[in-house]
Amino acid sequence: MRALLRSVWAEPRVADPPTRVWRDWLLLGAVWAAATLEGLLRTDLVSPAYSLIVALVLAPTLLWRRTRPLLMVAVAFPVTAGAALLAGHEPELITGVYLLILPYALYRWGSGRQIVAGTAIILAKMGLSAAVGHLDLADLVGGTVVVSAAMAVATALRYRATLWARELDQARSAERERLARDLHDTVAHHVSAMAIRAQAGIAVAPTRPAAALDALAVIEAEATGALAEMRLMVRGLRHGEPAGRLGPADLTPNPGIGDVARLASRSQPGPVVDVALHGDLDDIPSTVATAVYRLAQESVTNARRHARHATRIEVRVDVDVDAVRLRVSDDGDTSAARPAAPGGGFGIVGMTERAALLGGTCDAGPDRDRGWTVAVALPRQAPAGRAGT
Repeated sequence: MRALLRSVWAEPRVADPPTRVWRDWLLLGAVWAAATLEGLLRTDLVSPAYSLIVALVLAPTLLWRRTRPLLMVAVAFPVTAGAALLAGHEPELITGVYLLILPYALYRWGSGRQIVAGTAIILAKMGLSAAVGHLDLADLVGGTVVVSAAMAVATALRYRATLWARELDQARSAERERLARDLHDTVAHHVSAMAIRAQAGIAVAPTRPAAALDALAVIEAEATGALAEMRLMVRGLRHGEPAGRLGPADLTPNPGIGDVARLASRSQPGPVVDVALHGDLDDIPSTVATAVYRLAQESVTNARRHARHATRIEVRVDVDVDAVRLRVSDDGDTSAARPAAPGGGFGIVGMTERAALLGGTCDAGPDRDRGWTVAVALPRQAPAGRAGT
């Protein structure tokens, strides 16, 4: 019980509650109109003027119910109690039921401390009315039930909104992580190729100018490819992009398993990349196919950058009925450890996360004799709810 009370006491206010809008003024006008009509038309009222004045004076509290919920409760309920003591009975207008909106707003928008203080004010008012005989037992019980119902509805809506906001934040976080992985996979691959080719161009420029020009041409092609893929990702972040403004790069489909073969066709210095694809590649879900390509791309990039003295990189994809398996190995020197996240990026950590999101595994480490191997196993059908990975 103490833990529950501490939790309620520490509950913060709802961030950025809605300010007054035209509907609030419409509500105020409706309350004033209804109270005036009831006060003028009802003939059974003991003190119609008193009841009407109380209803009209307290109605403006509705305008600040979301931004100042405790203050409005602290104004409305004590004023009602004081007026009842002076008049000898409670206000009689049925329209006064609008005051139930104030405890609702208190529980919907207030902090835990405000809720506790406001509830005490409301209970004190009801207890005072019962003590002086303005409310009999039936009225007290009925009023308590109605006020409690308003509070319960507000609490349910409050925590449903909180849960929805938390789920939205989690979805945004997952999307940021996905974009970060894609950006890392794409940019790291292209930039690594440009860096390697630039180093080769610098080395041969004094003696073989033509080879240096070839290196510049490859760098230009890599830069163009990186720019196109980044533009595609940026366009994907924009909302409401007119279809007529989409260029060819925006309509390019995500890479799949068949595109893994392209990793062997890049004209780069360094280890030779051999690619072998086995099995039925046609009916693989696009989510899994794209993940396999990105994992292969990242593995080849890491091998090119960190496999010392490597002469060969082998990429093998095997597809069977239940799983897709990727194996990328090189024959480099394993005496120096390779970073889990090259250059402070995602690296192997990001690869492992990508595989785990699809219900698969990614293991990377040195071979017993020589080289480094990345082994990935993904279920052929991605788990439900992971289509956007």
